[in-house]
Amino acid sequence: MPETDLTDDHKLLTDDLAARRYFRKFDRITQMMTGAAGAMRGDGGLSALDQEVLEGYARAIASTFKALSMKYLVSGRLKSGARHLTIDFHESGFPVFQEIVTLANDAAQAATHLKSLPDPDRLKDEMIKIIISERRPPVELQYAMSQRLYFQRLAEGGLFFAQMHPEARWTGDQPNGRRRFLIHWAVYDSQLNVPVVYLMDCDDSGRRALPKDEGRWPAAQAHLLAQSVGGLKLLTIAKGFDTDFPDLHPKRLRRFFLGPMYSSAYTLQTGPIRDVLLEAKASEGDDWALAWTVEELESERTEVENGWFSKAEREVFRLDPLTGGPDQGASRIVRNMVLPERVFQSLAEKDPTGFRAVRKYVANRQGKILSHD
Repeated sequence: MPETDLTDDHKLLTDDLAARRYFRKFDRITQMMTGAAGAMRGDGGLSALDQEVLEGYARAIASTFKALSMKYLVSGRLKSGARHLTIDFHESGFPVFQEIVTLANDAAQAATHLKSLPDPDRLKDEMIKIIISERRPPVELQYAMSQRLYFQRLAEGGLFFAQMHPEARWTGDQPNGRRRFLIHWAVYDSQLNVPVVYLMDCDDSGRRALPKDEGRWPAAQAHLLAQSVGGLKLLTIAKGFDTDFPDLHPKRLRRFFLGPMYSSAYTLQTGPIRDVLLEAKASEGDDWALAWTVEELESERTEVENGWFSKAEREVFRLDPLTGGPDQGASRIVRNMVLPERVFQSLAEKDPTGFRAVRKYVANRQGKILSHD
């Protein structure tokens, strides 16, 4: 992203060492994401399939960060044409949306780039020659090697893109003869600059199973992606889907915000979390906290609407008046936080009121995730 495109919330990581520390931090964070999904299952908040799906997205996020770390490995050392990672340092801590879009475009052309780049052995030989004969760092060749590693990582696949298209997993047949599917998809929210995962438990009363129905499935996928905007309430998304697809019945819709990430070294935060991070005085790789918010909407019952020539079944969704009712558009909202042990100790000592209802998932020194109220 050109510097002219930066906003007040965006920051370039122009220091190579700072960028490497940033990627090492996220390497640990993405590992903790998978552990947190397992701990949430242990708490009864996720099924085995939910855990599997979320861990898959966490691995994809980790692969994307690994690829970006290769892309920007030595770019800051170039005298001309230097590129730097751009992050949202205010309410995200993640790379900006444009970084993910560019990565997807690069992935589509990875094979072409790999054909044009020299092979690794040749690059290594050339680097040794320059070091010995010219006694200087072979920066341009190091950059070429980093770009080759970047495109190799992209070619391997398994990345988290701006849109992760809906997939459907059959979870059983219902007593009324309908099939139930878990439909899951994800986006990298362009406004929030964080990964967002959606899980929908949906009953299918169509004649053909939804994933095999060439007419309904592509339309349902397109509809869900178009509605995957963080600013839209779950109630709006579920009711729109329920109305537009008469033989698909959304019984539960969940949205997982896997961020923001807070770190006193890379983000600007206010309020209690700022003091918690500063007073933790955690080591370089443990100076962070990751918010993990789950919004959930459940169907309470069904009603039949009578039209001129037909009847339509409609879901009536349960709204929690204690969390805002219709204004919130959800049955419940569960706020979680994933954090290293030292930061948790600081949080426990300060005990800010706003964090008492937040479920904490803490990585101990052995790497095991433990949950705390």
